[in-house]
Order: sequence, then structure tokens, then C-alpha cells
Amino acid sequence: MSDGGQSEPAASTPRRNWADLGPRFSSAIVLIVLTATALAIGGYVFAGLVGVVFAGVYREWETMVTRAPLRPASWAMIVLVGLSGLVFPLWGGIGTAGVIALACVVAATQGRAEVGWRLGGLVFLGIVIASAVAMRGATSAGIWAGVYLGTVVWMTDSAAFFTGRQIGGEKLAPDISPSKTWSGALGGLALGTAAGTLVWAIATDSPLWIGLAFSIVISVLGQLGDLSESAIKRRFRIKDSGDIIPGHGGLMDRLDSLTFGVVFLTVVGLLHAGAGAVAEGFLYW
Repeated sequence: MSDGGQSEPAASTPRRNWADLGPRFSSAIVLIVLTATALAIGGYVFAGLVGVVFAGVYREWETMVTRAPLRPASWAMIVLVGLSGLVFPLWGGIGTAGVIALACVVAATQGRAEVGWRLGGLVFLGIVIASAVAMRGATSAGIWAGVYLGTVVWMTDSAAFFTGRQIGGEKLAPDISPSKTWSGALGGLALGTAAGTLVWAIATDSPLWIGLAFSIVISVLGQLGDLSESAIKRRFRIKDSGDIIPGHGGLMDRLDSLTFGVVFLTVVGLLHAGAGAVAEGFLYW
């Protein structure tokens, strides 16, 4: 989530300017419809969307860390990130890892300047892409896992945004993101956990306390992902990763909260049920 989500309070009142709410809401509706459609269809449609979206994320990452116009090698890495999602249904994690490894080779040939940031971004995005496509899988359980994850993360984001603007108060991490508050973090945790637990109760007969625990973890991880991106943006002295999504900023600003959560969900599913049943391994206990 963009650092603009919880803006600084005015001197005389905790009320915030809500002028950006319209574009933010409209963009959110479009994103939800697009994501839900791809999630429902699954297969190459979902894998392709994941690849394209995270190729866009890497484009923002490359621009941020190099502070220079994109070169042919940069575009090659962006394309390879996109392909890494599309190959997963064919060759699984090995295929995705192979494509990301090729992108890393391209990055390593571009000299030492920011090579660590480039490689780190490529490897992390490869893990996130593989996790997302593995989570969806080929069964309806993957749809429910995606709905559950999206509900926890986006309700956490929304509640943090509104609570932080309305209440304000003590800063959560002023050295990283001066706009974020404890009230926003706790409001996000409360609503994200409640909404996620409700979806869990609908999606599975597994014990409710497991869904509650997972919802808390994913809500916290979502906020940590948001703070991590804020720290990186502060390192490179930028406010938003881009401006492609009205009211939200860049793709990285919108998806930072999902990244840690989808990896957590996939790791739990893998450990519980194996590579062929990630969503089932996460949902059914």
C-alpha cells in the first residue's frame, strides 16, 4: 500500500482529506473484478495474469533501483519475469526457477551497480509468482484459498487506511513510514482477522481457531510487507513505486501486502499436503 494511505494529520483536527477516495475506490473495484475472474478461471489465464502483473512490478523495481531509463537488458528481465508465471502450469516450480535464473544471469551481466538489488528483486518475485500459481492449483480449493488470502490482506489494508485517517495517533514506524499509525495497524488487524475468519468458516469445515490464527498471521505479514516496501522506497527516496493505479500508486504499492502472505500460505500448504495440493493443505485440517 502506498505511503499516502494514512496521511499526516492537520494541526487542528484528525480529519483527513478524502479527495482521493473516488479514484481509489474505482480502481479497487476494477482490480477485484479482474483478479476474481482470473482466479475463477485458473490455469493459464491465472498464471498469465500473475506473470504479467509481476512483470509490471519488476519494471517498477528496475526503474527504482537503477534510477535510469529502461535498457534492452532491463526489458529482457521484465519479459522473463512475466514468462516465469506462464511456465509454472507446464513445468512447475522448476520451470519458474529456471526462467528466473536466466533473468538473474542477465542482471549479473549489467555490471555491479545495484546488482544485489536486482538479483534480490528477481529471486523474491520468482518465489511470490510460484507461490501464487501453486496456491491456485487446479481445483476449487485454490479459488477459496485465493479468496481467503485476498480478503484478509485487502480488508487489513482498507481498515488500516480508514482507521489511520480517521483516528490518527501515535506513529507505527516513523523512521520508515511517517504516515502509518498504531490505530491504523490495529484497526487493520482487527477487521482483516474478522473477515478472514468468516471466509474460513464458509470455505472449510476445519477448526475455526486455525482460521483465526492464520488470519492474524497473514494480516500481520501483510502489514510487514507494506512496511518493508516503505523502507525500500525510503532507501531509494521515492514516495510511490509508480502511478499506474489511480488512488493507489504503482503495482508494487498495491501488491506489497500480498507477497509475504501468499508465500506463507503456500509454505503451510506444501508442508501439510505436498506440492500437488497446496490449497487443500492450507484449508483442510
